[in-house]
Amino acid sequence: MSNPYAASQQTALNTGAPQNVEAYALIELARRMAAAQGEPVDREAVLHVVRTNWKLWTIIQASLVDPDCTVPTAIRENLLSLSNFVDRRSAELLSNPDASALTTLININRQIGAGLLGNPGEGMTPANLEPTGQYPQGSPPVLSSGTDTSV
Repeated sequence: MSNPYAASQQTALNTGAPQNVEAYALIELARRMAAAQGEPVDREAVLHVVRTNWKLWTIIQASLVDPDCTVPTAIRENLLSLSNFVDRRSAELLSNPDASALTTLININRQIGAGLLGNPGEGMTPANLEPTGQYPQGSPPVLSSGTDTSV
């Protein structure tokens, strides 16, 4: 890679904690959805980003129902409920691609991504979500159980 920032980001993803990779995937898809909302709205871009986001949430769902998942039951149930909402919203958007309806999915991805990075509620923009390596109450649970989260 010729871009030093991209190279350092790739290194961080390859060597970082799994929850950081999941967080970056969620935040990156939030960024892509926000870009798809731009003017003029590109219907195909909206469809593509919704499909990609849905794939990521399907991976998250599969990780949460895995018998080896270490996420506490209450958090797991909340995330499964949230992922069911993402499923319904994604299906709606695929049948009627409305860029303004992406806002809810963008907010969900940013908030869950921020939580995985250990800073829930702080700076909900991708530029402000840099991993610190420090988590306020120990290491947050990893959603995946070794599942590949590439999209």
